[in-house]
Amino acid sequence: MQNSYTYRKLLVWQKSMSLVTEVYRSVKNFPQDELYALTSQIKRSATSIPSNIAEGYGRDGTKDYLRFLNIALSSLFELQTQLEIAYNLSFLKEENFNKLFLDTREVERMLTSFIRKIKG
Repeated sequence: MQNSYTYRKLLVWQKSMSLVTEVYRSVKNFPQDELYALTSQIKRSATSIPSNIAEGYGRDGTKDYLRFLNIALSSLFELQTQLEIAYNLSFLKEENFNKLFLDTREVERMLTSFIRKIKG
């Protein structure tokens, strides 16, 4: 962690880490029978975003890095869909859903911009 060139300095990684934390807090009160269904799926897609940003950073070559960034973006879209399902089922209150969705949109804009920058 001494390396000054690290994925941890990427703002998109930092924001996606904050998003994961908020998602975990938000699903704590989901119905118990959703623990291994929607709750688990939401957690997996959320954690996949910063994980793939980090994993791609450690890969050798731009093409491989872009592949992982695109996987992170796909996980983000999956998360947005799952959050909307949770909201439609009244597992998330409107205020909480709106906050999370706005946070996902911010990460989406950052990630798509970062992908465009990497592509050159």
